[in-house]
Amino acid sequence: MSKQRTKRVIGNWKMHGRLAANVALLNEVVQGAGPVPAGTAIGVCVPFPYLAQVQQQLDGSRVAWGAQDVSAHEQGAYTGEVAAAMVAEFGARYAIVGHSERRAYHGERSEVVAQKALRALSAGLTPVVCVGETLDEREAGATERVVGAQLDAVLDAMTAEQVASIVVAYEPVWAIGTGKSATAGQAQQVHAFLRARLAAKGAPDVSLLYGGSVKPDNAVELFAQPDIDGGLIGGAALKAEDFLAICRAAN
Repeated sequence: MSKQRTKRVIGNWKMHGRLAANVALLNEVVQGAGPVPAGTAIGVCVPFPYLAQVQQQLDGSRVAWGAQDVSAHEQGAYTGEVAAAMVAEFGARYAIVGHSERRAYHGERSEVVAQKALRALSAGLTPVVCVGETLDEREAGATERVVGAQLDAVLDAMTAEQVASIVVAYEPVWAIGTGKSATAGQAQQVHAFLRARLAAKGAPDVSLLYGGSVKPDNAVELFAQPDIDGGLIGGAALKAEDFLAICRAAN
């Protein structure tokens, strides 16, 4: 592994959390993060209303925080939208953009995802750009075409220097929340393809994360693959013991 490639495990809480439960979960994560190797970056991306809470609770710890989306607009008459600069005011490090649930349920096109990634960068956030194919697309042999087009939309909108500052997460749609996971070999094959695209843009050392039903019992094998630098974790991020076990597996 290149020295420049940072290992990362980032939790995506999705639309989960309550004030009291968040305190307990984050306390456990912070207290249990000690044995996780210092070279592994840990983060949690939470619903917008909890950014102030996690800032207060995680400030000074090794656990970074972020949002699950940002607007493609800088500011203006966009009711219900949240600007990247607003998220940054809460000390956030990350912003997830292009998650498959946003693409599927909100009709987000890859060009919009690219704009969101640019807004995140301009606000000093690290965009976690998600790409992934559906089961029908995989079975049709279209995985590389689909994820390549999703990534290219972002790469085409950025300079090589900007691309070097993003994180990319491969999340096969058919493995998100289904209990199914790509085999380590399947995941590595797509990660190697994405790595080649990034290298061609001049950014070979971008952290490439795998997401899709990552659990403590499959994390070690997944993270051992040469082009998998960690994970974007959904359900398991809501259980401190599981999340910490996955963080340790990234070593």
